[in-house]
Amino acid sequence: MLDRLLLLLTAFGAGAPADDRERGDVPGWVLVTLMTAGLVVALWAVAAPRLEQVFTQAMDTVVGRL
Repeated sequence: MLDRLLLLLTAFGAGAPADDRERGDVPGWVLVTLMTAGLVVALWAVAAPRLEQVFTQAMDTVVGRL
């Protein structure tokens, strides 16, 4: 009975070593996330006036047709 329980626990990862290599590279993903957020902010700062102009023009066209 105990050996079956140990087999089940091992099969579901409860017996995995603490230094498991399958966890991934957390600092790397944090860096990728921060860099992506930085790029979005930089692009938004450059494109915001043009996006506002395009949106305003589109809304004026739609409202003008009502």
